[in-house]
Amino acid sequence: MSDSFASTSTELDSHNSAKAADVLSGHSPRRGLKRLLPFLGPAVIASIAYMDPGNFATNIQGGADFGYRLLWVILAANLMAMLIQNLSAKLGIATGKNLPQVIREQWPGPVRWFYWVQAEIVAMATDLAEFIGASIAIHLLTGLPLFWGAVVTAIISFWILGFQRRGARPMELVIGAFVLIIGLAYLAQFVMARPALSALGAGFLPSFAGTQSVYLAVGIIGATVMPHVIYLHSALTQGRIKTRTDTEKIKLAKLNKVDVIGAMGLAGLINMSMLAVAAATFHGKGIEGAGDLETAYRTLTPLLGSSASVLFAVALLASGISSTVVGTMAGQVIMQGFVNFSIPLWLRRTITMLPAFVVILLGIDPTRALVMSQVVLSFGIPFALIPLLMFSARRDIMGVLTSKPSVTALGWLFATLIIGLNVYLLWGVFTG
Repeated sequence: MSDSFASTSTELDSHNSAKAADVLSGHSPRRGLKRLLPFLGPAVIASIAYMDPGNFATNIQGGADFGYRLLWVILAANLMAMLIQNLSAKLGIATGKNLPQVIREQWPGPVRWFYWVQAEIVAMATDLAEFIGASIAIHLLTGLPLFWGAVVTAIISFWILGFQRRGARPMELVIGAFVLIIGLAYLAQFVMARPALSALGAGFLPSFAGTQSVYLAVGIIGATVMPHVIYLHSALTQGRIKTRTDTEKIKLAKLNKVDVIGAMGLAGLINMSMLAVAAATFHGKGIEGAGDLETAYRTLTPLLGSSASVLFAVALLASGISSTVVGTMAGQVIMQGFVNFSIPLWLRRTITMLPAFVVILLGIDPTRALVMSQVVLSFGIPFALIPLLMFSARRDIMGVLTSKPSVTALGWLFATLIIGLNVYLLWGVFTG
């Protein structure tokens, strides 16, 4: 596995690598899904960032306020995510390095240090939202005060991070299990809510319902791409599977694209389900503040029954815990890549969870803290997107996996749109 995590390869990793090598060399008798399995995993970890607690709040608010109308926005946002995450994964395959490492090699010292500082701030802001989301879920499920919910979240996240010492594959399987829990919980809620199929279809036709719906759409798209997971995805693929020839490298990139499309596609479906359930349950009911996670939980019980509320909280818990673990992993990649220095994961976990405890102890509204963390995150998006697009188009860096001009142009179009929307979102936040 990548030296970014300083983890030990296990028998499970070795077995997976051997199976992948057989496929790449053309000697594998496997067909269908079995042939793909060794290559699935990195994008599953990355996909967690696209269904974190911040997405819960945005999607629920969108469905409650505007029904199914903004489903097309989620679809568009996830198509952008597929392209961007695929470019990040290809960079790791092509170079054997992660994006922060390439930046460190290509750009001068002051730029590297600036990049490291802003990336750490953005990663910690993102982790704040995820940690608080998990703490809220524990509070909803158990009645524990938010502080003790945060303590339980810390203990669970420490335990899960221990799997990283066992290699890449165990961590991929653990995070994959959390994705499955979120998916099943929202599938069950979707069935309970029974959204109107005709209205669902109409939601994929681009339209708005006033300026507030435009602003919310900007929030959905603008906060879709997480800077920390762009850095992380390149680290998850660097050296995960060894290639001996350019032909094998091209083949690996194609198989990895299946991983990206599948994982990001599932994340998109889960996000669409969140919005659809909120639309079917809350829209037109005159419910104030449905985007508040606790309000959404309390309101589900009289409308769909207590089981729906429990499923919502379970999905939120799985989302918060898994995304905060992924955020800690990303922080390690950021530090090691930009400044060639690393600290133990347990120490990083301790440092990055402190802001969440401060927010809770000061009595700051957790939902407001979630929103403000997304504002900080928005500042970091250009710093991750721009070098990714620049480096992925350079043959001296990417070799046979250099992006085609059409892909690069589409990437710059998406980047311009995302950055522009984030600027608009920030302007709206600061001007009221």
